[in-house]
Amino acid sequence: MTFRAVLFDFSGTIFRLEQDETWLADLTDHEGERLDIEAQTELMRRMTAPVGQVVDLDEEHLHAWHNRDRDPVLHRKVYLEVLKQSGVPHADQAVALYTRLIDPSQWTPYPDTEAVLKGVSGKGVKLGVLSNIAFDIRPAFSRRGWDAFVDEFILSFEVGAVKPEPEIFRTAVERLGVDPAETLMIGDSDEADGAAREIGCAFALVEPLPTTERPDALLNVLRAHNVL
Repeated sequence: MTFRAVLFDFSGTIFRLEQDETWLADLTDHEGERLDIEAQTELMRRMTAPVGQVVDLDEEHLHAWHNRDRDPVLHRKVYLEVLKQSGVPHADQAVALYTRLIDPSQWTPYPDTEAVLKGVSGKGVKLGVLSNIAFDIRPAFSRRGWDAFVDEFILSFEVGAVKPEPEIFRTAVERLGVDPAETLMIGDSDEADGAAREIGCAFALVEPLPTTERPDALLNVLRAHNVL
């Protein structure tokens, strides 16, 4: 198979929100005690999990959860509730942390992300970034000059569809002007990203490991599929 396009998920695939101790050092629970390392780690997991409800929610917040990646207002609302239920009861602390989490400059690229973006683009293969997300991730690329390698950003809050819905994948291939059968989707969730197979795309899974533990997974996938 010769692929004419590659779609990359964002979080856990080409960038990762790494735990920054300075963000969490001053967080305190209901008793005013600082969160221990285990609580901090679980907090970050809940804030970045690609699928699955992470806390119990009432009807109002459950609606926000299911639509969080379609609407920035709902995204903020439900994640502040997630923070509250995850041991951050103080509104000012929750807002400060949430603001960092949606700041593209705070996200860390995987070690091979730059080589992969340059390599795919240099081969003349169309490149798209397809993400369930409620904020603009383009600055994470433009500040490094990597936006020049991306043909299309397909972001759920802009297109009104979320993975695993087939509409978001159809939008992606239509924007790139390619056939699904000529498109490889790479992501860290078989449930969400792997749904690209429903419209005929190929799919490759990478693990959302810390960036220091995953130096070349993207390169290996692309080599295995004869893209690079």
